[in-house]
Amino acid sequence: MELRLRTAWVAGLWLFLVAFSSSQVQNPRDPLPVATFPAWRLIDRDDEMEEFGLSFVSAFTTAYKQNNSVPLDVFLPIQRSGAVPVVVVLHYWGARDLRTERIMARELAQKGIASVIVTLPYHLQRTPPGYSSGQLAIKPDPDHLIATMTQCVLDVRRTVDWISTRPEFDSSRVGISGVSLGALVASYVYAIDPRVGSASLLLGGADLAHILWNSSLVTSDREKLRKLGYDEDTLREKLKPIEPLDVLKERTSGKAFVVGANYDTVIPRIDTEKLINALPSQETLWIDTGHYGGIFVQRRLSRLVADFFSKEFAGLAFQPPKGIYAPTIRIGALANNDDGFQISVGVDMWRAGRSGNLFGSFLVTPTQPTLFMGYRFDDRFSPGVFVTTDRVSFGLFWSIVL
Repeated sequence: MELRLRTAWVAGLWLFLVAFSSSQVQNPRDPLPVATFPAWRLIDRDDEMEEFGLSFVSAFTTAYKQNNSVPLDVFLPIQRSGAVPVVVVLHYWGARDLRTERIMARELAQKGIASVIVTLPYHLQRTPPGYSSGQLAIKPDPDHLIATMTQCVLDVRRTVDWISTRPEFDSSRVGISGVSLGALVASYVYAIDPRVGSASLLLGGADLAHILWNSSLVTSDREKLRKLGYDEDTLREKLKPIEPLDVLKERTSGKAFVVGANYDTVIPRIDTEKLINALPSQETLWIDTGHYGGIFVQRRLSRLVADFFSKEFAGLAFQPPKGIYAPTIRIGALANNDDGFQISVGVDMWRAGRSGNLFGSFLVTPTQPTLFMGYRFDDRFSPGVFVTTDRVSFGLFWSIVL
């Protein structure tokens, strides 16, 4: 009797696991099962917007309980009449808070637009104990990368499902905005989900294999991938299920606003250009910074994004400025015969040439202020002339642009 009960219990458990695994959505484009969403709760209210919060269960289940719940921060403009347009907002990799996204939400609210901030897998409240925010999102394991990106896309698609259930939102006017990792996710969602009519993609790109093989942010992970036998081409083939380039060609309508950084080494400029070329229609803005320099013009960019969506939702043309001033901040080291090797921090004073390869920077070093004038040989190394108050010397300037 006991043996029969134990056998029946094991068989029942096995059937449950089989049923569970078969219901698990494995592809970012798979149909999502019907979900029941909890009620939202009012968190805060001021003169411009109301903030609500809720969480729902992710359609992609992982081994970490914290990661299987998707928190939403929802912002509604106070001044509204009837259903309002809405933008899904996605944060960058490793986000420790949502201050940048909240700035975006306020700018949108001032335009009469609602916003929903989605916390991406393994970030913030979704971070398992013992890890930092975003640490588990990107690992030198292609299968894990595919799983994480799949969960990201499914969570955003389910968020759009939730938006369609709320009378406060005009589900015929839904946009999406993302920064860095958020832009990668937003690109894929925009490509496959016709309910999302417009997109703002900041510091993003396409061709994930090229990004991973050339990004300055994942050097150690790249070496681990090499040890596993991958090169850029084999990694590209492996990552096809989550590659935005492969699905963006299916998008034939809608408008995007893309912001790229001229000196980005995290998402190389060439990969941002690939994204731009794959979009059916877009407006672009390039800023003279690296991947992190956008922080210096954060509010200006947020206003431009809000203006883009305001124009799109109203059926009007959006025209970004030809450029906005953003300081080109360099951190690096100089080497010459007079001063040897010195750490330096500086800002570009001028640039010339089609790609800004000729430049002059005012540098601060441990010994004295220095003016450097040189030629950018590649992303890091620049030979040139150092000018101080008492001498002129030749040497090398190694730098990264924030």
